[in-house]
Amino acid sequence: MYSKIRIEALINRNSNLVWQCWTTPEHIKKWNFASEDWCCPFASVELREGGRYCARMESKDGSMDFDFEGVYEKLIPGQEIVFLMGDGRRATTSFEAIEEKTRVITVFDAEKENSEELQQQGWLAILNQFNRHVESL
Repeated sequence: MYSKIRIEALINRNSNLVWQCWTTPEHIKKWNFASEDWCCPFASVELREGGRYCARMESKDGSMDFDFEGVYEKLIPGQEIVFLMGDGRRATTSFEAIEEKTRVITVFDAEKENSEELQQQGWLAILNQFNRHVESL
C-alpha cells in the first residue's frame, strides 16, 4: 500500500486552456520539469483510456535523464485524469473550474526511494512550472 501525497494550484486561466496545456505534447515540453536546469525535450500523449503517456526529462548538463511513462486509466475530458505509472503507482489529477480560474489537484502514490517531503516538493515544483507556463499565455 502506498502513502498518498496531495499537491494543488489555483491557475488564473480558464479550464479549457488549462486542460489543453496539461494534455498537449507541445505544451508539456514547455513545463514538465522541476527546475530551470532540467528540460523536457520529448512528450507523447495518447489521450484515451488505455492510451500511453511518455515525457522525457533531462538535466541540461546531460548528467541525468529518464522517461516518465504510464497509461491513462480513466479520462473525464476537462475534469479528471487517472494515470497508472510504470511502477504500479497511480496519480489522479482533477481540474475544477472556478469562474475564469482553474484549481488543479493531483493526488499521487508515494514511492519508497525518496522521502514524501522531497516527492511533494518535486511534484509541486513541476505544478508551479505548469502554472507559470499557462499564466504566460
